[in-house]
Amino acid sequence: MINSLLRPFMPLRSFIIALITLAFLGYTSFSLAVETEVKEAEPEKGEHRGRLLKDGNFVLELAIFETGVPPEFRVWVMNDGQPVKPEDVSLVVTLTRLGNVVDTINFKPQADFLRGDMEIYEPHSFVVTIKADHQSKKHQWQYDNFEGRTRIEPAVAEAMEIQTEIAGEATLVETIESFGKLVPQPDAERKISARFEGEITKVHARLGQTVKAGDKLITINSNESLKSFTINSPINGVITSKAANPGEQSSSRTLMSIVDTSKLTAELSVFPTDRKRVAVGAEVTLHVNGQEAALTGRVNAIDAQLKANQASTVRVEIDNENNTLSAGQFITGDIEVARFSVPLAVKRIGLQAFRDFTVVYAKVGDEYEVRMLELGREVGEWVEVLGGLNTSTEYVTENSFIIKADIEKSGASHDH
Repeated sequence: MINSLLRPFMPLRSFIIALITLAFLGYTSFSLAVETEVKEAEPEKGEHRGRLLKDGNFVLELAIFETGVPPEFRVWVMNDGQPVKPEDVSLVVTLTRLGNVVDTINFKPQADFLRGDMEIYEPHSFVVTIKADHQSKKHQWQYDNFEGRTRIEPAVAEAMEIQTEIAGEATLVETIESFGKLVPQPDAERKISARFEGEITKVHARLGQTVKAGDKLITINSNESLKSFTINSPINGVITSKAANPGEQSSSRTLMSIVDTSKLTAELSVFPTDRKRVAVGAEVTLHVNGQEAALTGRVNAIDAQLKANQASTVRVEIDNENNTLSAGQFITGDIEVARFSVPLAVKRIGLQAFRDFTVVYAKVGDEYEVRMLELGREVGEWVEVLGGLNTSTEYVTENSFIIKADIEKSGASHDH
């Protein structure tokens, strides 16, 4: 049933990836169902909604507190059922994050609890190690507190075409989209007529033919001298009109028109809201209907007079030496209006939603984990990153939705 629904909407390659993904996620669901049976019970909570850690009669409640402050650890201690003064306890908590990044948190007494000295930054995904010293007795606990994390075998990731890149500096190019068509250059056309009137005796070129400068076009027998002369092509080009046939009088009319098609002009319409951002010399990427490869050029003129629809005409010269383009073709143009480098950016395609955050998935070995991002400017395929990700982090770009789906199926919680 799923196959029949998916098949009409995707090419074969994407269809295969989808099937592999469905199979993988189905396997994951089965695995998780089995794991649920042996999953540890929900951690016991204390009155401050923190995790209770017990060593005989010594009980420690560890909670992440974030009301009005950045997330931080707070700890309450009991011994033999009685509160222990915070100053009587020496406490260190170590958080080991993915990639063996270690955060060491020390504590100081405040009111009736111990307060950690650093922010617990996202993601709250780590191995927690607690060491407490009270009345010369040492207590230690360790537990996993993972969220937004999954493991995928390399062969499976390759089959599902999960691709990654390294986060780092990027040049963001801001463009505006415009539409138009290709036209001959203003000085590209030559109209052919006879210098002396006479009878046309031979036409050497046909409509649509490509000619070179010096090629014979028309032979005429002069009415005055009764001698024949030949009109040759003044330029390289294509014959776009022909009004000459043997036996006719040349009169004082245009017999042929030749257009040089080695260069064309892209005429793009830019509306007033964007006009002030476009400058002569700006780089333009052109997409021509029916052609896969994009073309590049630069703005060489902007008309001062507006068209009837209030748009300005922006002109871009395009090389057409191989004659693959034709005047009249419709085009789309991306005109560069700003270019700037940022120290850290990620591909837009890698972004996903996780809880209330926009994230990418960092890859360390065979494991993938969320990285909550603070984002800046979004331009084209790139998004500037202001926080939440370290430079040189390997992150998922293509098919990041597979990682998201697997994590969501795992039911990873946000345990405070």
